[in-house]
This record gives sequence, C-alpha cells and structure tokens, in this order.
Amino acid sequence: MTERRLRVGVIGCGLIAQVVHLPNLARLADRFEVVHVCDLSPTVARTVASRAPGAVRASTDWRDVVADPAVEAVIVLTPGAHGPIVEGALAAGRHVLAEKPLCVSQAEARALAALAAQQERVLQVAYMKLFDPGIARARALLPGIGTLRVVRITVRHPSDARQTDHFPVVRGRDADGAVIAAAGAYERERAVEALGDLPAGISELYRGVLIGSVIHELSAMRGLGLPLPSSFRHVRAWPFDPAQTGAEPPCIVALADLPGGAILDLSWLWLPDYPEYDERIELIGTDGEIDLRMPQPYGPQVAAEVTVRLPDGLLAQRSEHASDRDSGFLAELRAFHDTVTGTAGNRSDAEGARQDTAVLQALAAALAAGYGARAGGEAADGAAR
Repeated sequence: MTERRLRVGVIGCGLIAQVVHLPNLARLADRFEVVHVCDLSPTVARTVASRAPGAVRASTDWRDVVADPAVEAVIVLTPGAHGPIVEGALAAGRHVLAEKPLCVSQAEARALAALAAQQERVLQVAYMKLFDPGIARARALLPGIGTLRVVRITVRHPSDARQTDHFPVVRGRDADGAVIAAAGAYERERAVEALGDLPAGISELYRGVLIGSVIHELSAMRGLGLPLPSSFRHVRAWPFDPAQTGAEPPCIVALADLPGGAILDLSWLWLPDYPEYDERIELIGTDGEIDLRMPQPYGPQVAAEVTVRLPDGLLAQRSEHASDRDSGFLAELRAFHDTVTGTAGNRSDAEGARQDTAVLQALAAALAAGYGARAGGEAADGAAR
C-alpha cells in the first residue's frame, strides 16, 4: 500500500502550484501521478498539462476534475478559501489535500469534517510549517529549556512580487471573471458569519492577511505542541483604517496569554521592499531558548534551522542542528499519501483548521474593539474555542 501511486487532480495552477507543488509531485513520482489539472485560465491549464509527464487532462472547471473517474484525490491550490471545492470533492468521493485557508468560518470546518467522516475520505490541510522537520526537532527539544515563558513569532513579509518575480511562471488573462467575483462574494458572506458586520477594512484584513498568512503561525504552534490563545490582550495594526479597503496590508502586533502561563508575542510585519521573507520563532524558557529560522516559502527546499541555547555556568552553550534537505512542502505530500493509503493518521485535519480560525476571529475582534466596533457572529461566541 505504501508504494502505490495515488492518481491526483490539481485544482488551481497558479504560482504556488507551478513553483512548489507540481515540482514536488514530480519529485515524489513513486507516490503520485498527476492525471488532471485545472485552472480558470484555459491558457494556464493547457500549458501546465503539456509540461507534465504522461497524458494529463486539462480543464477550467473544478467539477470536471472531481467527476473524473481517473482521479482518486485532489489537491486544491486555488486562491482564497476552499470550502465549496473541498465540499464538492468530498461529496464525489475524492480524498482532499487543501491549501490554507480551508475555511473562513468555523461552521465550514465543522461541516467539512463531518462530510469527510461520512464519506470515509481524507481531508488534510496543507500547513507546510506544521510538517516542517525543524518544527518536530524543536518540539522534541522543548523539555530541555525549562518552563516556557515567552513564544515570540516575528514575520518580515515583503511584497509577493519581490519574492516571486524571478520565477518563470506562466500566467493567463483569460480566466472567467464571473467565477472570480462569485468566489469573492462567498468569502465576504462567510466573513459575516465569522465576525458579524464589522467595518469593511477589518473584514478584508481577516480574509486576506489573517486567514491567508498569519494562520501559518498558529499551525506552527500546534506542530510544536503549544496551546493556542483564546483571546488577545492587545492588538494593533498600522498604518490601518478600518473603513478602508484595497490598501496595502498593515503591520500587526498582538499579545496574548497562553494556557500554562507563557506569553505569545506575535508580529506580522508587511515590509514591501524588505530584501527577503524572514520568519523567526523564539521559544524562551527558564533554562534556555530554542530559536527557529523558518525557510522562505518560495525559496530552496530546506527545513527550518534550529538553534538551542542552554546554560553552562556563565556561558551559553550553542547547539545548531543542521537542516534536513526536504521541506515542509514535501513532508506534507508524503503525509497525505501515507494517510490515504492507511499507513499513518491525519496530522492536519479540519478540526485543527477550525481552531486556527477561531483564534484569528478572536484577534480580529480585539482589533475591532480598539476602534470601538464589536464583533458578532462566531467571534462573539467564546464557547466556540
């Protein structure tokens, strides 16, 4: 069963598919065979199919992929939330690996989890940081630093263009605009379900930055075995106007108490001209510190670098652990194959995505409160966390 190749359809053939997932599927050709690709742009779909090994079908409607009898599993890589596509794929009896965010609301995550169980199909969320080998190594080292006092996560995020313009990505201008508009309307409706009727700028920040990027930091915390916060004592975004939409993302700083007594200090900094993406996770304990340098999302296929500092008299004992060559992206694909073929359990399910979503709703609610707005929807229901 372990060596069986899984026949997959790839839905969404944009940047992340072309730069990361399709090359990794080719590297794992002993486990996966791509048989169908789909993109809203006919140009992109045809080009990607022609470059793939074997006879690969191309289409522009994800429904064609999930209805294809040759497809056993789908990998959902479209922009934005993925609830409707995931629901359709599960209903058609396909296993699903879905890029983040799986959902906009907690209700979506619960419904998708129930459907996956009913259909007896795997639903895995593609949190590459959760699967990063460096995260597992740091988790094993955590007991050695004593009682955890601070979890400090700092992300320096340059513009997407600065990170990806050097990649030869095929792009199309022939996508169906009506489908894109409908997807945006769906996300906005689910955001009301999640947060109530908050100012448009806060809803946009939640849909774009929080569940689109910051959510990775929560999955990394879960991968480290750390508890997630249920509320935030301080959140600030700048420069930011809660009534404005269409502006560049702000910088965000958030402080929260973690169960067990530690403090979460989270900074997500939009720095459009910064030289490169830079992310650091510091775990500071009473006896020492673990420092993780996370890899660039579009960079070389490597794992996080882990540095441990432990006391030795008046000096710090520095121990660096060499990175594995394989990245979290490769690890999550292997894990998906192993879960589908029955050789491993699902480490990244819809319930984990629901927990992450609940935390980000709490963050958005705390930000809104600073502007005199009160969150409704799921964010007002503390029991959901």
